[in-house]
Amino acid sequence: MRICLFPGTFDPITLGHTDIINRALPLFDKIIVGVGLNSSKAPMFSADQRLQWIQELYHHDPKGEGGIYEGLTVNYCRTIGARFILRGIRYVSDFEYEKTIADANRTLDPGLETIFLTGEPKYTSVASTIVRDIIRNNGDSSHFLPDLVYQSLKK
Repeated sequence: MRICLFPGTFDPITLGHTDIINRALPLFDKIIVGVGLNSSKAPMFSADQRLQWIQELYHHDPKGEGGIYEGLTVNYCRTIGARFILRGIRYVSDFEYEKTIADANRTLDPGLETIFLTGEPKYTSVASTIVRDIIRNNGDSSHFLPDLVYQSLKK
């Protein structure tokens, strides 16, 4: 079974994230969208809220599910049986950063492959950091978020 982890903070999950997930779903038997807990980041939304959005977005697709993890991504991959890590690339600078992480992960677990997908050009500027700033300042974040996420924020 080809199990893939798509790790990130997903704070919040954006159209850029769902673009990558949706295009990767046909490539794997299962994609686990892993909400990584990072002690150096102060998230805007709780891990449970982020996981709930992921579960609601992919409840209709048995190949997509969510999870929460802490610690090394390679260790979580072992726990869930993932042999692949999915990463989205927006810019060349993303690739340089992501390749460094992929190389470290491969050193820690030689059987782990990182798969890079480039985002659709219309989502290139969608970054969670920018979206959080728009939300904090009561701007219209609907252009950047799945409708389900946007509607839950309006409540």
